Amino acid sequence: MSLIHLTDESFKTEISEYEGVALVDFWAPWCGPCQMVGPVIEELATEFEGKAKVGKVNVDEQQNLAEHFQIMSIPAVFVFKNGEVVDTLIGAMAKEDYKEAIQKHL
Repeated sequence: MSLIHLTDESFKTEISEYEGVALVDFWAPWCGPCQMVGPVIEELATEFEGKAKVGKVNVDEQQNLAEHFQIMSIPAVFVFKNGEVVDTLIGAMAKEDYKEAIQKHL
């Protein structure tokens, strides 16, 4: 299952109603730092398979979600637990930072 490409329609069932930990990367194809973070997010999806969900939201295509979460700067990576935002990491960060953010909520 690994990486999930989230839409307005799938976000509710995949993230908001999910009982557990999920990491969501808000990004856009034109964003340089997002391109650097992308492969890291994909690795995390594989590493945490069965433990946490990992998804991506293209803010250009899913503007309602970007507005709802007040995304002003990308990449913006949110950690959810049981549908609630429990952590936010703005800007490109090291893989370890994202791993720690997931692990501390598992």
